[in-house]
Amino acid sequence: MSTENEGTEVPPAPSAPPVPVDSPAASAQPPAPAGDAPQAGGQTPAGPTGAAQQYGEAGAAAQGGAQQYGEPGGAPQGGAPAPQPGVPASQPAAPMGAAPQGGAVPQGGMTGSAPEAGWPPPPPVTPAYAGGGDSGAGAGAGHGWGTPYPAQPAPKQKSGRGGLLAAILVAALVAGGLGGGIGYTLAKDNDSSGSTTVSAATSGGAVKRDPGTVAAVAARALPSTVTIEAESTNGEGGTGTGFVFDTQGHIVTNNHVVADAVNGGKLTATFPDGKKYDAEVVGHAQGYDVAVIKLKNAPSDLKPLPLGDSDQVAVGDSTIAIGAPFGLSNTVTTGIISAKNRPVASSDGSGSQASYMSALQTDASINPGNSGGPLLDAHGNVIGINSAIQSTGSGGLGGSGQSGSIGLGFAIPVNQAKYVAQQLIKTGKPVYAKIGASVSLEDSSNGATITPQGSGGSASVEPGGPAAKAGLKPGDVITKLDDRVIDSGPTLIGEIWTHKPGDKVTITYERDGKSHTVELTLGSRVGDS
Repeated sequence: MSTENEGTEVPPAPSAPPVPVDSPAASAQPPAPAGDAPQAGGQTPAGPTGAAQQYGEAGAAAQGGAQQYGEPGGAPQGGAPAPQPGVPASQPAAPMGAAPQGGAVPQGGMTGSAPEAGWPPPPPVTPAYAGGGDSGAGAGAGHGWGTPYPAQPAPKQKSGRGGLLAAILVAALVAGGLGGGIGYTLAKDNDSSGSTTVSAATSGGAVKRDPGTVAAVAARALPSTVTIEAESTNGEGGTGTGFVFDTQGHIVTNNHVVADAVNGGKLTATFPDGKKYDAEVVGHAQGYDVAVIKLKNAPSDLKPLPLGDSDQVAVGDSTIAIGAPFGLSNTVTTGIISAKNRPVASSDGSGSQASYMSALQTDASINPGNSGGPLLDAHGNVIGINSAIQSTGSGGLGGSGQSGSIGLGFAIPVNQAKYVAQQLIKTGKPVYAKIGASVSLEDSSNGATITPQGSGGSASVEPGGPAAKAGLKPGDVITKLDDRVIDSGPTLIGEIWTHKPGDKVTITYERDGKSHTVELTLGSRVGDS
């Protein structure tokens, strides 16, 4: 029985030519047997449907959607069994003589009974959608062969709940018809192909991004970053990064990025738009690991990156690093400030001299090739120069090994880098602050010990220097510089170099088991020698 129209049973189809309604033969006609026709809505088993499997998952695709991200195989979603090996995924064919798959027995037609002898062959079954009329089974204007089936008398109106159900059904059909008509009109107006695909209001290129988003910051900063290629006279070299420092064509980067090109080598800088410029080294500081190069025939539309204040950076602040890791130019990575004032000693790549810094630590992905690139805050201001990484492989971005990021990257604070860059542009030589004493570079957790003797047999405490004036002697162990704890010689050097010559600092040291505090004025040293 069809349940398409609630409360009204569909009359059975005749097995002989139709006769007038008031004929006794017609009224005595017995109802057709139900036979083996499936009920309305019955369907044969179907194979899993939906999108194709993706991401290399095992087993069958889930019914109605794909398994993704490496899910193990098994029963598809919804409880349907997965296809077995050798069993085709397509639906099995319906047995001969059965009703069409997934459909009800058409109204006005009988299944399971052969026509009476002598009667002309029955007309072909006309699908509901082919008749041009309603979508219900048995409706439509097509008659087939023979006399059309006479119209049945209208059933008597049922009172009470049956009438209410009929009224509700009519209202629902009217509402459904209106909704379908409106939906069809809208779809037709928006897409003449009849597709029901919904398009986004804006495409990727038209999206307006807020100033604080990573995409917006990267879009502003990338045009002012360059990929640097340095090559020595013997053909050796490497790749690093730099950023525009001023409109005159000065580019700030690491010393170890340009070290190969310092003595007559070749140096080029390439912008993200593909424009490449020859460049020359203006000045470099091995101790600071900072260098400045200048573009030859620099363009007039250079936009320097804004410099932030690295002293105001807080642990947890967002960071954005731009560089060319392993030669992949214009790469953007993100992270946070993991720590401040991290003492770091790294090589310049040639092994001739180490550099020392009181670094900003970040977990933004930094790899060989990021060296010299800007570390930005969430507003796009430069807060540091990416310089070194701690790695399970060879250490330092200047090394020749293919070490990679493990989330421990270090950047020179921009306040220090700005001072050094200005000195290099002005004189071509770096200027270092100093206390005038030699300290041990061995690892220690007790402090920085003033050595008994200086390099080359010189005095460990420079006569007339800042340390000598403050009364420091060989064997004294410096434990603090201002409020910074000093645990080793490299830590002390890095902290001193965050200051400028002429700055006054407070030194805490131990002598003969007693702690002492003294104030001194930092001296200066010009050049790396």
